[in-house]
Amino acid sequence: MEEPGVLDAYDVAFLAGGAQRVVESAMIALSDCGLLKLSGSRVRAVGVLGEALPQHPVECALIALCPRNRSAASVLAALQCSPEVQEIARRLAARGLVAGSRHRSTRLGRRQLRSAERGEGLPDYVFGGPAVLPDGLVRRGVVNARPVPSGLGRALIRMGKALDHDSDSGSGSDSDADSGSAFSCGGGSGSH
Repeated sequence: MEEPGVLDAYDVAFLAGGAQRVVESAMIALSDCGLLKLSGSRVRAVGVLGEALPQHPVECALIALCPRNRSAASVLAALQCSPEVQEIARRLAARGLVAGSRHRSTRLGRRQLRSAERGEGLPDYVFGGPAVLPDGLVRRGVVNARPVPSGLGRALIRMGKALDHDSDSGSGSDSDADSGSAFSCGGGSGSH
């Protein structure tokens, strides 16, 4: 059994970004060691027989979820609610590092996270997620696994149309300084 004061990489990932960060970190770690292949928005386990399987329960659950090609988004969603990830949340809550139904970091949890960031040995993606990875298949695969909230898509489309309408109704000139508009980018006459 681990020491009660020691946090592993997935504990720290949970403090940094919740269940989603735990799953993203597992996907990245297993991709880095060659046990998982991310291709576009698909993921599958590619471990070779005879190789040592991952030791962490989250990694084992991830490998078990995708023996064949599967949607990365469905793997992300399923693993976030898995007993293995929920056990991390339960363990951190018992130690007073997260609280509430949404498992937000407490003051003590944030202190532990800052301490882990100052320490050595944990990869940057544990703290910053896939955004800290160089552009490539792994980063795109993990980023594409994140679901876009349904209402957000419609709102962004409406905002884009509104912006297009505003730019179409302009006078065609690059400067509004002489048009009498109340909105300008500067360059006034200098007299007040």
